[in-house]
Parts: sequence; structure tokens; C-alpha cells
Amino acid sequence: MRPEGVFAADFRSDTVTRPTKEMLEAMWSAPVGDDVFQEDVSVNALEEKAAEMFGMEAALFCPSGTMTNQVAIKLHTQAGDEVICDEKAHIYNYEGGGIAFNSGCSVSLQRGNLGRFSAEDVLRSIRPDDVHSPRTALVALENTVNKGGGVCWDFLEMKKIGKICRENKLAFHLDGARLFNALVAGNESAVDYGKLFDTISICLSKGLGAPVGSLLLGDRERIKKARRWRKVLGGGMRQAGYLAASGAYALDYHIGRLKEDHRKARILGEEVARLPFVKQVIAPETNILLFELEDKAVPRDFLERLKEKGVQAVSFGGQLIRMVTHLDISENALQYAIEQLKSMKA
Repeated sequence: MRPEGVFAADFRSDTVTRPTKEMLEAMWSAPVGDDVFQEDVSVNALEEKAAEMFGMEAALFCPSGTMTNQVAIKLHTQAGDEVICDEKAHIYNYEGGGIAFNSGCSVSLQRGNLGRFSAEDVLRSIRPDDVHSPRTALVALENTVNKGGGVCWDFLEMKKIGKICRENKLAFHLDGARLFNALVAGNESAVDYGKLFDTISICLSKGLGAPVGSLLLGDRERIKKARRWRKVLGGGMRQAGYLAASGAYALDYHIGRLKEDHRKARILGEEVARLPFVKQVIAPETNILLFELEDKAVPRDFLERLKEKGVQAVSFGGQLIRMVTHLDISENALQYAIEQLKSMKA
């Protein structure tokens, strides 16, 4: 049976989720103030909650993960510096050229495994102290890797990279837009991440289901500076506590349920792998499924026909299609999508 509702079979992203009834109630009853004056009680409480969760000193609530990442890059670099990141990194592909525009930095792109590179790659990429070269200033990782199909980093490899950063006086930032998916999938500790990275960006508006918002975590001095850069970038909000309350609710109640999204993505991946017009499937570790259509298929036409059947997905470059599971994908919606995919032809 075709599921009801605009979002019922929308696999385009985990950003399409709507607040639950309970989250809306938390938002409606939130005490608020003026966050630019640091007087919004709900924002202050969210920032304290997130910082404590990761064992870090402070946090800053921002409208988006793009802003938290860009503020972090600005904190750690000067114009003319270089950022080491993977060629699949969100900060490189999906933030509007912000590394160059906001911070005046170049990038040293790594060609890793689904967005994950090694400590040896970092060591090889550090520039010599030479006036002809940009200054290597920052290493940025993304966990999970969006363009890698939601794959998770090996924590031990991240620790090796962190050691190299400390030895070479490089800043270490984590784009943790879907970090909670990685924590749940690997049964890892948020505090361990807080000990490893100088700054961490976490999103509340993806798998956690809040309507808006991300947080930048770090030490007090960095977050104080980050507050200034947030203002410069236009991210100072006023009675933002209504949004912050949704994030606090998400941190309290929506982390554990991410395993359900992962389960549904695995089921979807197993079914998609059997389709005759699918060349390859990246087996999902978390909530993102990437699969490659056969060469003769036209992704745009495929997606349009799928949409006509009431199921939405997105093109991810070349022959790749992305489908993302989230809290608004019910069991009925999952099974309906599988049935419609089975009825498709290349």
C-alpha cells in the first residue's frame, strides 16, 4: 500500500524529517531570551549539554553544519594556509567553496577509501617550511562520510592522525554531521572523540530529526572566537531557544533509535543488490545507501519514474543513486519502496 504523506517515502536525505509531536511540545514550552546577548536559557542549556556529552569545555549553536565547519576552518587557519581533507569531503564539495571564500585557504586533497585516508597520507601531505608552499595548518575528517555512503572511520586510524597533528602543530577538526550514526554503529564513546579533536561539528537536523541547527564543540577560548566568526557570517540568532529545545530533545531521545535507520538501510541495500539494473552496491554501514546503475540506465529518468511511483531518491554523480533512511521512513514506506524498485526497469 502506498504510504500517506509528503515525506512518507522520501529517501532523498535525513534532512527532510519533521519534528515529532513530543519534540514540538518541547519547542513550544522552551524558555527563551536573546542568544546574541547569550541570554537564551534554552540555547545555553543545549550548548552545555553537548559540550558535557563530548567532555569538551564549550559549544556554540549555529544554524547549519556548513556554518560550524566554516567557522572551525576560520579558527584554525590564516589566509594562504592549506587544509588536508579527502576529495569526497563535505567541506570541499558541498559548502560553496567556503574554504577559499571565507578563509582564503587551499586544499590538499587525499584520494582515500570512500573518504577515509591514512595517517601516512597525512604525513606525506605536510608541506615543508618553504616560502614557495602554503603552510599546512589543518587536517579535517568527516565521520560518517556522506559521499562514501555513510561509512565510518576506524577510531585507531583517527588517533594515529591526531598524533601526527600534535607532533606537527596542526589543528584537527571533525565534520561530525552524522557522527552519532558512527557512535551508534561502532558502539563508540563521544568523550573519546572529544579528547582527540580540537573542534567537532555535530548536526542536529539530520538523523537526530531536529528541524534546524548544528553545534561546534571545542575549548572555551576557541568557542569564544567562534562566536565572533558566527556573528561575522550572519549566524547570530535571537530567540533561538525554540530551535535549541528541539536539539536538546533529539540528544535525549533520538540517538538510540538511529540503529533502526541502519537496519532499514541494510534491508534496502540487500534488496537493491538483487535488482538486474544495478551494477554495484556499497553495503551501508549506517543510514546511507549508495548504488550504481548499469551504464545503459539514465539516472535522471530512473529517478523521475521512481518519483512517479511515490518514492524519492537523489543522483549522486555519474551512475550513482543515494537513498537515506531516517525517522520518517516507516516499515510500510520501506517495504513500499522495495516493491516499487523491484517493479522498475533500467
